[in-house]
Amino acid sequence: MENYVYGLLRDYVYTLSASWECWDGVCVCSNRREKGISFLEFYETEMERAPHLAKSTRKNHWLTFCLLRRFAPDLDFADLTYTFLCAFEKFLIAQSYSQNTIAKHMRHLKRYVNQAYYAGWLSDRHLFDNYKIKEESRPRNFLTPDELKRIEELDGSQLKRGLLGTRDMFLFSCYTGLRYSDVTRLTMENFQLIEGQWWLFCQMKKTGESIRLPLHLLFGGKAVPLFLKYRQDGVLFSAMLNSNARVNKQLKRIAELAHINKRITFHVARHITFSYSLKTRDLQRLSA
Repeated sequence: MENYVYGLLRDYVYTLSASWECWDGVCVCSNRREKGISFLEFYETEMERAPHLAKSTRKNHWLTFCLLRRFAPDLDFADLTYTFLCAFEKFLIAQSYSQNTIAKHMRHLKRYVNQAYYAGWLSDRHLFDNYKIKEESRPRNFLTPDELKRIEELDGSQLKRGLLGTRDMFLFSCYTGLRYSDVTRLTMENFQLIEGQWWLFCQMKKTGESIRLPLHLLFGGKAVPLFLKYRQDGVLFSAMLNSNARVNKQLKRIAELAHINKRITFHVARHITFSYSLKTRDLQRLSA
């Protein structure tokens, strides 16, 4: 409450009172647009010309943009205040979004607010200092050793080709800890035979971190037969290059066939907790 009151006072003193009124879910601001582009135009331009954004990330940023445009069609830089952040959050709550989804949209907004500041369109770099992005902590979903074994032992003849490939790609991620965005980019160039043992070298797409994985030391070398099964010119798992959402639907069916009563997504592969699995930092030490 104190932060909210402080924000109201600050907005009144420093922004010459942005007057917000909502009609049918659309926010109307009394401030006139200053000369130049609006914040929404800046947001859209920055989003479209960011080459490093993955397709899925760009889509999420676009959803935030659409919500902002729906809430405040004439949103200008001068309208970005603590009061606006609270009003936009209230709007998202009214749309029945979960707290973590709201937090995701607010993080996207913060990203472009920061970019606007560094580009010289905003004078206040502390807009989000008094606004806390609230998230709910949720327990991570993971597979137990028994559940992983059930997926491994699924009869391949009972799986359609698409499900079999998705199962194998998911298991490869379980054994290596690679994200979906990394597994789907692997080619033969990422694998090297060193002293008779296969190693995996790649740069993580999300973090830019370069890693070296001794496949023979991970989960008893179970990733090696999968690599040998699918190795080819081009992308390793090219036959399974569906969208992440499509793969997750296939994993749901795979979980049903393995009699696993929990929601499995591809990201769950990174949460395998075998006692003999090695953490990335341990692998880096071994491979140094």
